[in-house]
Amino acid sequence: MQSTRSRRKVAPAAADGGDSGDKLEQLLLSSAICNGEDLGPFVRKVFASGRPDTLLHHLRHFARSKESEIEEVCKSHYQDFILAVDDLRSLLSDVDSLKSSLSDSNSRLQSVGGPLLSSLDSFVEAQNASKNVNSALQSVILCIKLTELCLRANLHLSNGSFYMALKCLDSIENEFQDKTPSSTLKRMLERKIPEIRSHIERKISKEFGDWLVDIRVVSRNLGQLAIGQASAARQREEDLRIKQRQAEEQSRLSLRGCVYALEEDDDDGGLGGDENDGYSNGNNGSFGFDLTPLYRAYHIHQTLGLEERFKQYYFENRKLQLTSDFQVSSMTPFLESHQTFFAQIAGFFIIEDRILRTGGGLVSKMEVENLWETAVSKMCSVLEDQFSRMQTANHLLLIKDYVSLLGVTLRRYGYPVDALLNVLSKHRDKYHELLLSDCRKQIAEALAADKFEQMLMKKEYEYSMNVLSFQLQASDIVPAFPYVAPFSSTVPDCCRIVRSFIEDSVSFMSFGGQLDFYDVVKKYLDRLLGEVLDGALLKLISSSVHGVSQAMQVAANMAVLERACDFFFRHAAQLSGIPLRMVERGRKQFPLSKARDAAEDMLSGMLKRKVDGFMTLIENVNWMTDEASQGGNEYVNEVIIYLETLVSTAQQILPPQVLKRVLQDVISHISEKIVGALFGDSVKRFNVNAIMGIDVDIRLLESFADNLSPVFSEGDTNQLKNALAESRQLVNLLLSNHPENFLNPVIREKSYNALDYRKVVTISEKLRDSSDRLFGTFGSRGAKQNPKKKSMDALIKRLKDVS
Repeated sequence: MQSTRSRRKVAPAAADGGDSGDKLEQLLLSSAICNGEDLGPFVRKVFASGRPDTLLHHLRHFARSKESEIEEVCKSHYQDFILAVDDLRSLLSDVDSLKSSLSDSNSRLQSVGGPLLSSLDSFVEAQNASKNVNSALQSVILCIKLTELCLRANLHLSNGSFYMALKCLDSIENEFQDKTPSSTLKRMLERKIPEIRSHIERKISKEFGDWLVDIRVVSRNLGQLAIGQASAARQREEDLRIKQRQAEEQSRLSLRGCVYALEEDDDDGGLGGDENDGYSNGNNGSFGFDLTPLYRAYHIHQTLGLEERFKQYYFENRKLQLTSDFQVSSMTPFLESHQTFFAQIAGFFIIEDRILRTGGGLVSKMEVENLWETAVSKMCSVLEDQFSRMQTANHLLLIKDYVSLLGVTLRRYGYPVDALLNVLSKHRDKYHELLLSDCRKQIAEALAADKFEQMLMKKEYEYSMNVLSFQLQASDIVPAFPYVAPFSSTVPDCCRIVRSFIEDSVSFMSFGGQLDFYDVVKKYLDRLLGEVLDGALLKLISSSVHGVSQAMQVAANMAVLERACDFFFRHAAQLSGIPLRMVERGRKQFPLSKARDAAEDMLSGMLKRKVDGFMTLIENVNWMTDEASQGGNEYVNEVIIYLETLVSTAQQILPPQVLKRVLQDVISHISEKIVGALFGDSVKRFNVNAIMGIDVDIRLLESFADNLSPVFSEGDTNQLKNALAESRQLVNLLLSNHPENFLNPVIREKSYNALDYRKVVTISEKLRDSSDRLFGTFGSRGAKQNPKKKSMDALIKRLKDVS
C-alpha cells in the first residue's frame, strides 16, 4: 500500500541545474509515471524534437529517486523477515520429530494389519464366489420367467387372445430380450417375435376382412329396420292426428261439451341414436350389428404401431363399399329396388355414426362428412334421373315417401338431408301433373258409368261410406233404410277421387322440409276442381244429358258437390295442420260454378222448351173478346199443371235454392213469352177485356208462386213473383186509368222499371176500345173521346217523340 501511495505522489523537484524547461518536463514525466499515465506523448515529443537523450536522462533520474524509497521500505520490513526465518527453523525441528513418530506408528500398524489383510483376501474370494452363484441364480430365474412368459404368449395365441399375446411379446422385448443370458434364447426371440407379430396381423386382418363382408348385409338390414321404425313412428303420429281431427270435428259439430284426451305412446329409443344406449365392446346385438371385430382389429393394429395404416385401410375399403352401394341395377326396376338401395346407404351411415362416436378416433368427423356429401350427391343424381323417367304419380309418391323416411332416419344421427328434400320439392309440380292426369282418367270413367239415377243405400255402412264420410248429409239425423239419396252414384265416386287426390298431395308435401304447404295443396286442389272435374262435368252436360230427368239429376248432383267442395277444403286444411277458421275465412267462390250454371241452364232450357209447347196455346186467345176470362186462359192452366207436377218431382232431389233458380228462370221466360205474344206480329190488336184475361193468367202464376211457401222462404217466393215483373207491369200499365204516368221518372222507376218503352209503344198502339170493332166507328162518330184513350194516345205520342 505504501508503494502504491508513493507512486501516486508528485516527484520532488530536481536538483538545481538545467533550465526551467527541463525541470518542467521532468516534473510532468514524473507525475505521469506516478499516476500510471501513457508515456507515448512524451516519447513522440522528444523524438519529434530530436532529443531522446533528455528523456533517458529524466527516466534515469526518476529511477534513482525511487531506489532510495525502496531502501527505506526494505529497512522497515527487515526485522520481520528475520523473525520469520527463525520460525521456520523451529518448525523444521518439529517436523523431524513428527516424521520419526509416524515411522513408529507405521511399523506397529504393519505388524497388526498383516493378519487382517489375509482375512480380507479370504473374504473377497468368498464374496466373488457368492456373486457368481447369485448371478447364476438370477440368470436361471430370468430364464424361467422368460420361459413362463413365452408359454403364456403361446397360450394366448392358441386362444385367439392376440392383444394379450402382443403384450407378452412387448414384455419379453422390453424386460428380457436384452437381459437374456442365453444366446440361444436370445437368437430364438429375435427370430420368433417378428414372426408372431406377422402371424397376429394376418389373423386379425382376415377377421377384419370377414367383418367387412358381413357388415354389408348387416347395413342393409339395419337400414331397413331403422327406416321401418321411422315409418312406424310416423304412422303413430298420423293416427294421433286422426284422433285429434275426429275429436275436433265432434266438438265442432256437437253443441254439447266434448271431453277427450290424446294418449301418446313413448317412442322407441331408436337405433343407437342416444349416447346411453348400452352396448358392450361396440356391439349392438339387439339391432343385429357387432363392431367388436372392427375395434379388436383397430386395437391390435394400434398395439402393433400400425394405427395410421389401419385407419387408411379401413377408410378406403368402406369408401369402396359405399361406391359399390351406389350402383343401380338396370335389370331391376327402380321402384322394386329403391328400398334396398336407400336402406343400404342408411345402414352404412348409421354404422359410421356409431364408429365415429365410439371408435376412439378410427374415423374422423371430416371423413364421415365427406362420405355423406358424396352419398347425397349420388342419391340426388339417381333421384333426378329416376324421377325424370317416371310417368306414374303413385310410383313417384312411393319413392318420395321412402326418401323422406330416409331423411327422418338419418337426421336423427346428425346428417344434413336438405339436398334430398330439395330434389323432392323440385318434382312437386311433375308429381301433381301426373296425379291430375290420373284423376282426370278416373273422373272420366266415373262420369261415363253414371246412369243419372238416384243412389239407393240399403245399409247404414253404405250411408256412412257414401254420405257421412264426405259430409254430404243435409241433416244430422240418420235416415231410415233403404234410403234413396238425392244424388247419383257419380257424386261419391268423384268425392273419393278428390279425397284420394288431397291425401296423396298432402302425403307428397308432408315431411318434405316445408312446414306450411296448405297453399300448395289448395292450389292443385283448385286445379283439380276448377279444371279437371268442372271440365269433365261440362263435357258430360253438353254431350250425355238427355231429358229433363237427367238434367234434373245433374243439377241435384251439382248442389251436393257444392257441399262436398267445402268438405274438400276442410279436409285438406286438417291434413295440412291448418285451423279451419282460416280456411273458412279465405274461401272463394264455388269452383264448379261453370258446371253448376251449365246444368241449371240446361235444365231451365229443357223446361222452357217444354213450357213453350204449352205457350203455343196463347194463339187461341180471343184478343177482342167481349168479356174477360175469369178462370184463366187455356195455356196458363196447362203451364201451371206442368209446373206443379214438376215441383212435386223436383223438390224430392233438388235443393230449394236450385229449384228456386230454375223456376225463377222458367217463370221469367213465361213472362217474356206473354209480353212477346202481345209485342209480336201474330196479335194485331187487343182490347181491355183480353188484357184483363191476361191479368187473370198472371194472377194464377203469382198464386202458384205463393202456394210454394212450404218449399221456399217468403223472400224466395217474392223473387219468383218478381220473375213476372215485365208482364205484370205491362198489364198494370194497360189497365191503368192514367197510363201517361209512365212518363213520370219517379213513377216509372217505382212501378214500371222492368218495361222497355219501345215495347210499350208497339203494344199500346194495338190496344183498342170495345167500340173499335169493325164498322163500329160509324155509330160512334162525333161521340166524346175516352179519357183513358186520350191519355194512352198522349203516352204513345210522347214515347215516339223520345225514340
